Amino acid sequence: MLHAVGIVLFLVVLGTAVATFARRWGIPAPSLLVLAGIAVALVPGVPVIHVEPDVIALVVLPPLLYASAEEISARDLRRVWVPVSVLALGLVLATAAVIASLSLALTALSGAMAFVLGAVLASTDPVAVTALGRRLPLPGRIQVLVQSESLFNDATSLVLFKVAVGGAVAAGSITVAGAVGKFFLLAGGGIAVGLAVAALVALLRSRADDPVLETVIALITPYGAYLLAESIEVSGVTAVVVAGVAGGALGHRISDARTRLHLQSVYAVVVFGLESVVFALIGLQLPTLVRDLGGADRWWPAQAALLAAALIGIRMLWVWPATALAGPTRGYPKWPLTRVVTWAGTRGVMPLAAALSIPLAADDGSPLPGRPLVLVLTTAVVAATLTVQGLSLARIVKTSGLAVAPEHAEAKESAARTAMDRAVVGYLDDLAATGRVDEIAVARLRSRYAERLDPDTDAQLLDDLAMLRRDVLSVQAAELRRLVVEERIGDALRRRLQEELDRREAGLDA
Repeated sequence: MLHAVGIVLFLVVLGTAVATFARRWGIPAPSLLVLAGIAVALVPGVPVIHVEPDVIALVVLPPLLYASAEEISARDLRRVWVPVSVLALGLVLATAAVIASLSLALTALSGAMAFVLGAVLASTDPVAVTALGRRLPLPGRIQVLVQSESLFNDATSLVLFKVAVGGAVAAGSITVAGAVGKFFLLAGGGIAVGLAVAALVALLRSRADDPVLETVIALITPYGAYLLAESIEVSGVTAVVVAGVAGGALGHRISDARTRLHLQSVYAVVVFGLESVVFALIGLQLPTLVRDLGGADRWWPAQAALLAAALIGIRMLWVWPATALAGPTRGYPKWPLTRVVTWAGTRGVMPLAAALSIPLAADDGSPLPGRPLVLVLTTAVVAATLTVQGLSLARIVKTSGLAVAPEHAEAKESAARTAMDRAVVGYLDDLAATGRVDEIAVARLRSRYAERLDPDTDAQLLDDLAMLRRDVLSVQAAELRRLVVEERIGDALRRRLQEELDRREAGLDA
């Protein structure tokens, strides 16, 4: 127990140090963490680290998936649902088929295990994509497309993976019709559980008035959705993703400013800690898995390189028509958009967690052949995409011509702030004309000198000033919502401005 705690603490410290240097050097932290993990694992005397599949699948993945899903704007998601559906369903199935066929030709894997490997590597990883995407100046709709696709094709891939593993351990006794039926049962059940959990959580949080209690509810929500779905044998990952998207759409309506700020701070720490652990583990696992590999599989580096190249190729061929024909992305240049969306398709912790969860034995008790090779190939491909694609993604975005210029982003933010301030000034002018409150309070607040109030100011003036401050925040919040509805600002800017309003409101409460 103490050994496990020590490893976790070491990984968090390693993640903190790596994130510090990554930010200073302008390098994506996930990519640097993978390289650091490999370097540490190669040091003589470092103990071998074996991670139980349930630890990643149950402890690590739900909060990371939920946090990524909450960042997706439900409004923007509705606009890009066509390309997201084409990529999350069609691309996953096509990728699984291509990788399975290629694995069957290149390796000694059986047909069932080759299909398992194809299902494992079929999806991009939302944790990695979100972590990489936070620092990229992409247009809002492209950012939403990439993150949404990574979430939903991940859910599709893991449902397909469950079907593939069922066929492998059953020694091929599952039929095609049975596999299709199981696929839709897992996915549909996960969606239903996710929506039910989101509705229940929204009800509970709307009744709670304690930030600590609401934070606890929010933290256990992804675990509750995952465990409930898995207990009735449907897709836990799908349930978490759906609950996260629905929860993110309702969060600003059911919580006050203090709670939102408290929750954001706690979740930021949790996500940082878990990401540090999980990306470092990817690097730490590879040398250990290679040592356990048999001599017959010595060609795994070349096989992993070919599989990684095939993943990029099939993704590029699929992304080109999917984004060119879809309304929300049709206006962007085809080749630059295809290049960015293709290169953003990194693999990450989800394929690794899936590969680790492959059973050790078949239903008849015999060892499952090919499991070690599947683990090595999965980890190698994940490490390669996180480093090669992760380290070069920023340059791809910069040279594509799609990057949002800093001055354009600043001008948009400045225009939004000006609109919010203009709404406040108009409100105060109307209020002064009615004479409902002390005109001195209105004048002081209007000129933004309220903080310099004389301590001898009378109580009525202070009460009016406090009331006006709250009213001003309400007016600005309403104007912010109008800017969002009229599509004058994106969801990322809305969250940043809403956080500023929350901080000011929390200051008034204090």
